[in-house]
Amino acid sequence: MSSSSKDNQDKTEALAYHFKKIIELLGDDPQREGLLKTPERAAKAMLFATQGYGQNPQEVLTQAIFEDGGSRMVVVKDIEFYSFCEHHILPFFGKVSIGYIPDSKMVGLSKLARLVNVVARRLQVQERLTAEVCDAVNKALSAKGVIVVCKAEHLCMKMRGVEKQDSSTVTIHDTGLFSTDATLRADFFESLKH
Repeated sequence: MSSSSKDNQDKTEALAYHFKKIIELLGDDPQREGLLKTPERAAKAMLFATQGYGQNPQEVLTQAIFEDGGSRMVVVKDIEFYSFCEHHILPFFGKVSIGYIPDSKMVGLSKLARLVNVVARRLQVQERLTAEVCDAVNKALSAKGVIVVCKAEHLCMKMRGVEKQDSSTVTIHDTGLFSTDATLRADFFESLKH
């Protein structure tokens, strides 16, 4: 068994133990038929949903950086993501759109989607997720400008607390020309409409 497989097995067993205790604390019987395998399944699900802790955003991006192909602006929109709110450990999910103005480098488009996964698959807040994606793209490409828009729905607002079912949250983070050039910002937001 490899070291990483052993580590994953150890983490799964430790998390499963705690999920079993949580089930007991909630007042249910972890030995009843429907819950027998729940602690292990929950542990594996949690490890999958938080696998971003074992990944480096910069390494994901730098695997596919190329000379600039000549675009004035590159936009990848509606990258879906799923994350856990760090305040309640409840899911939030939505879509991220990324725009950048190349200087001399561009990145393989799928790497932007992979970046979003790495950043989202941690205990997170939407504001930081948006900023971390923007900063990672800017750092990897030394772009003239980067802008990231994230629109998400939070189960901590839908299923508990204020229980507002139709609410969503939009966060925006930008650098470089997107911070200073209103026309570029307008072009980016116009591209999201199509």
